[in-house]
Amino acid sequence: MNKRDFIKRLGWVGLSPVVGLPSIDYPNQHELPPLPLEEDQIWQLIRSQYELHPDFVNLESGYYNIIPKPTMEKHLRHIKRVNLEGSYYMRNHRFEDKATITAKLGDYFGCKGSNLVITRNTTESLDLIISGFPWQAGDHAIHAIQDYGAMQDMFAQIAERHTVEVTKVSVPNHPKDDEEIVKLYESKITSKTKLIMVCHMINITGQILPIKKICDMAHRHGVEVLVDGAHCIGHFDFKIEELNCDYYGSSLHKWLATPLGAGLLYVKNDHIPKIWPLLADHEKDKNNIRRLSHTGTHPVATDLAIADAIEYLDWMGFKRKEKRMRFLKTYWQKALKNVPNILINTPFESHRSCGIGNVGLTNMPPAELAERLYKEHKIFTVAIDYANVKGCRITPNVFTTTDELDQFINAMKKLSAV
Repeated sequence: MNKRDFIKRLGWVGLSPVVGLPSIDYPNQHELPPLPLEEDQIWQLIRSQYELHPDFVNLESGYYNIIPKPTMEKHLRHIKRVNLEGSYYMRNHRFEDKATITAKLGDYFGCKGSNLVITRNTTESLDLIISGFPWQAGDHAIHAIQDYGAMQDMFAQIAERHTVEVTKVSVPNHPKDDEEIVKLYESKITSKTKLIMVCHMINITGQILPIKKICDMAHRHGVEVLVDGAHCIGHFDFKIEELNCDYYGSSLHKWLATPLGAGLLYVKNDHIPKIWPLLADHEKDKNNIRRLSHTGTHPVATDLAIADAIEYLDWMGFKRKEKRMRFLKTYWQKALKNVPNILINTPFESHRSCGIGNVGLTNMPPAELAERLYKEHKIFTVAIDYANVKGCRITPNVFTTTDELDQFINAMKKLSAV
């Protein structure tokens, strides 16, 4: 059975009517059609599968990727099915379905299901490791000032709670080469260093860091590496195990475009027993990663929709999506490269960025830039003004057109001349 057929079957995990319970006929209004032959027609079709706000151009897909209509319809069907079956579903199908989806999530993104748990978001995944790590007084950890605030807050908490020393580095926006990044982290390692947290893709600039090289270096020093991959799963193609990291966390409601409230956590085999769970679980086998994923009763229809999001990505073509995302970022980046007063905070090299970029003005603070882009030009972005980054994060999506990017480019040129 090929991958697409399997995923289609997976999307219907447990959806047959339960014996003795009434069935509901849910019409399929948004089945996935064959892709057109022409590339432009493919993206026109994909755009038509999104319900887009008529009042502004959305260039802030990084926080949350709105989901396409086919995935939305299937998610609603899962909600109705779980509501129909109620406690019957929760007691008889919930855990089996989640285990099946977890296994195929791992298969699709390059790791074993036994090393993976579904969480609610990246923050939960990474904070689970930071807070659950077996810290001892005097231990040392390293992370960057460009890292996400929630994880920095957790490091501050363990520093106070466990008397752990935390050192911060600052990642350059335009590194000379991979070695500059690797040496930056290596220069802060001491005999007490136990854990380094590093972004796979820095959320405020979109810069992709050389994760495998950092992990290989850290392991030579006996240091473990926690990777923040919030913006990577479903954004560009890679295999988690090939990174050689110890822990990996991501949000699935970003670039995989699941409904809100889905994430993943990967943990290497050797480390599973030593991590304390965020919430205690009835699973007593310390080698079973399930003990790290107790979240109580939660919206299980979101878990089921992960399979549908994978199906949609597979239908679109993962490599095709990655190429499109990189094209969209490069399109506006090149157009603004040599414009006076414009500062681009994202590397131009294709291997150092994909769909996310950041651009600012030397004549205007980021908050004002974001406000004027929205009020005067109907373009929604987010302002970034910290950690050596002054600008707006620009995150187009598969539904974004070059006409919309031209609107953004013209707005930036106009504002840069103020």
